[in-house]
Amino acid sequence: MSDFSENNAKLILALKVGKTNAYSYLIDCYSNKLLIYANTLCSNSDLAEDIVQNVFIKIWQKRNKLKTEIDLQSFLYKSVYNEFIDQYRKIKSQTSLEEKYIAAINLTIEENDESNLNALIKLVKKEINNLPPKCKETFILSKENGLTNKEIADHLGVSIKSVEAHITKAFSIIRKKLSTKINNVLLLIFG
Repeated sequence: MSDFSENNAKLILALKVGKTNAYSYLIDCYSNKLLIYANTLCSNSDLAEDIVQNVFIKIWQKRNKLKTEIDLQSFLYKSVYNEFIDQYRKIKSQTSLEEKYIAAINLTIEENDESNLNALIKLVKKEINNLPPKCKETFILSKENGLTNKEIADHLGVSIKSVEAHITKAFSIIRKKLSTKINNVLLLIFG
């Protein structure tokens, strides 16, 4: 394993062919440095650990695309920064979604009593559960998990157009099944 410390290209070649000892060396050598860097970006040790773990997972998953001429250390730091930006966007998206959800609930509470609100929420959830499997999965990844269309496309192995089509279809199906008032709540919740 010490051969890797002297030869960046050799480490990358070993990673590309799936040598687990090279992957272990990579983690052992860089994980603490990357954790410190990630923590300076987000000031949250749990999130920093998630970011670094995601970077290592993605490197392993996409190892065959690594180029031997890259400076691995710079690549790792840049990957941590990019993952931090992705996580920040997800958190920001979820916060926005939560604000819309709270606004929708407040609007509904003003117009209905609590039992009606629970009935509305159950009805919306029921209609989401009744969606065709691909529509349902795509809709949940987008609207509940806060993933971008590109992230969903990568995760499901489909095109971005296909993701957009599934989300549009899901909204269309739900709108047809729900009354105008519930439809307005749905739009406030999911945008």
